[in-house]
Amino acid sequence: MKIDEIKTIVELMSNNDLTEFKIEAEECNLCIKRGGDNIPVIQHVAAPVAAAAPVAAPAVAPAAASAPTADEAVEDQNTIDSPMVGTFYGSPSPEAPAFVKVGDTVTADTVVCIVEAMKVMNEIKAEKAGTIKKILVDNATPVEYNQPLFVIG
Repeated sequence: MKIDEIKTIVELMSNNDLTEFKIEAEECNLCIKRGGDNIPVIQHVAAPVAAAAPVAAPAVAPAAASAPTADEAVEDQNTIDSPMVGTFYGSPSPEAPAFVKVGDTVTADTVVCIVEAMKVMNEIKAEKAGTIKKILVDNATPVEYNQPLFVIG
């Protein structure tokens, strides 16, 4: 956000007796508060910095604990891996049936799960043909980038 835009917001706040103004966008978060002495306090935080710290730490820590056992079990097998860090969901909603189950045949275009990253639900496709032999991740658990999700044969 440019300084001229911030100055305009502060001026509008003063003219309309507003004590607080807050805007959140993809690129930045802006919060302006005016106290009793009419001196504006401006807080400008870049969104990637603010969002990355709280989201990355919890998502990495639990998945790191379970990663060695999953890697050992599927080292030499054909897998479908997570293309991103996020939360794994095996079905489109809690009451809906799973996208795939053990024994299902999939093609490259078959949606096998959803990985939620920053409140965006990303459909994950198999990207290879085969039969689901094993599901390696529990529903609603954090996953890492390139973590095996399914074993296919």
